[in-house]
Amino acid sequence: MTQDIRKSIIAGSWYPDNPEVLRSQIRNFFRAVPDTPKISGELIALIVPHAGHVYSGGVAAHAYKLLSTRPFIRVVIIAPSHRYPFKGASIDQKTGYETPLGIIPVDRALAQSISDKSPVFKYVPAGHAQEHSLEIQLPFLQEILPDFSIVPIIQGSQDPSTCEAMALALAEVLKEEKALLVASTDLSHFHPYEQAKNLDKKIIDRVSAFDEKGLMEDITKEKSEACGAGPMVTVMKTARLLLADQAYVLNYATSGDVSGDRSSVVGYMAAAIFNSNPGKGKQKENVFSREEKNFLHQLARGAIEHRLLGRPMPTRDGETQRLSEKRGAFVTLKTHGQLRGCIGHIQALKPLSQTVIDMAQAAAFQDPRFPPLSERELKDLSIEISALTPFRHIQDTKEIQVGKHGLYIERGFNSGLLLPQVAAEYGWDTQTFLEQTCQKAGLPKDAWKDKKTKIQVFSAEVF
Repeated sequence: MTQDIRKSIIAGSWYPDNPEVLRSQIRNFFRAVPDTPKISGELIALIVPHAGHVYSGGVAAHAYKLLSTRPFIRVVIIAPSHRYPFKGASIDQKTGYETPLGIIPVDRALAQSISDKSPVFKYVPAGHAQEHSLEIQLPFLQEILPDFSIVPIIQGSQDPSTCEAMALALAEVLKEEKALLVASTDLSHFHPYEQAKNLDKKIIDRVSAFDEKGLMEDITKEKSEACGAGPMVTVMKTARLLLADQAYVLNYATSGDVSGDRSSVVGYMAAAIFNSNPGKGKQKENVFSREEKNFLHQLARGAIEHRLLGRPMPTRDGETQRLSEKRGAFVTLKTHGQLRGCIGHIQALKPLSQTVIDMAQAAAFQDPRFPPLSERELKDLSIEISALTPFRHIQDTKEIQVGKHGLYIERGFNSGLLLPQVAAEYGWDTQTFLEQTCQKAGLPKDAWKDKKTKIQVFSAEVF
């Protein structure tokens, strides 16, 4: 892939351009944080300021230090546009972002998945070109995380409808992908110290109460100020959809606390958003109901009986909205516990219910490994359906979660796929799973190590 790197535009001004000086400064910020708060649960999001490091770095460190014991391999950063007005939000299409500490890769596959979910996302190059509010976060992440990629989003419109559209799309994608959300915002601007504190307290109270609706109302009615109110509300909404239920304000200060000049200050806040009871409700997230599963099984069996017995083709009448969504799926057939056919379609081209009908017939009569299913086998036939999530390219095999992820490997004209349950059924580790998928693709078992080999992961709900 041709490298298209965004060079730093604020190194040497907003933060040091010397790598050692920059690294030392950030480490001093972390050392000054008294103790990492003992907050139990799953970290979902951070809210951090974006002034020059000398002013807001000490506040930001209170949030980023949480990552020392909570590593992430991808970070979605949402920051406001200060210099170029535009509608919606822009996801940068660069391949990486450079700071004095090195280049951070952009997860373009994840970025594309988010962009595909809603027209609110687009690419507005001018929105990124001179914007500091996103870049200012990167050195902190580089110092605290060993290896990660980013999705850089600049939010142009900060109205409630834009925030809602962004949150819905982000949550839909991120419920399948673990990623840290980061909202970049400063609070009130250029008021006397006490007035600034009073204005900022309204935001602090709303965030502490995890009240993004009240926060947006206050901003709209000009009861409080935040240049990144949109990103803050968007991230809070997204986090709630991802089952977060608690928010904690970790630190607050103003520029006057650093400079000593309290006549006209800017407010800074660091906060973290958690799911206090990870696992609660998640087992139900994105799970089909018993009635929906039965409906799909009836479609699959009815489609096979139509071909074998001449019975009427089952109809999709009465399907739920979720079953009418376009999704890829596999249908696996077994008799007496032995594989009898398995065919699927990986692309989301048809409604899930229609895909199941088509793949059930294909598994029964078109799997080249087996003769067409016979009538006498029908009474012993068991059907398993795997409804697939969208595929995602990975850059590091450490991202593979055996038991959760299926693999799709391709190189040149060769490709192979194994469903998530296969690795679990055989007790494979990650390397064995990779090797077996390579062999399924007709490739050498170590082909996954070749840079020319593309590896994608996906999840599946199996029933």
